[in-house]
Amino acid sequence: ATPFLYSFKCFTCDSAPDNYNCNRWAEDKWCPQDTDYCLTIHHFTSHGKSKSVTKRCAKKEECHFVGCHHHHHRDFGHTECTSCCEGMICNVDVPTNHTNAVFAVIQSGRAPSTSKRTLSFTALLTVVMTTLFL
Repeated sequence: ATPFLYSFKCFTCDSAPDNYNCNRWAEDKWCPQDTDYCLTIHHFTSHGKSKSVTKRCAKKEECHFVGCHHHHHRDFGHTECTSCCEGMICNVDVPTNHTNAVFAVIQSGRAPSTSKRTLSFTALLTVVMTTLFL
């Protein structure tokens, strides 16, 4: 049984050395009710080697900063890519470039709040129209 309507899970880890270790040791728990998405932050070297992976449940506001940013230092540089997704355990992979460091809304059995409102409005409109024409 799920803890609440539209509940979901994300892979979760804090500064794992790579994606494999993050997903392998991720805690299997439901996301809090005030979150809607899964967030992934991937730090990696200029050669593509992972430095750290962080994954967690997130609020919509935390997903406004998706994309990749290059950090240049005197001796080394690294890239940080952030992505968000919607759906049950949707954050399997890590973002590595601008094409996958995105805010992906994927419907997988969950209805976002706008869909719930649209459905309610459609049902209300149907009742009103039926009443008028009967």
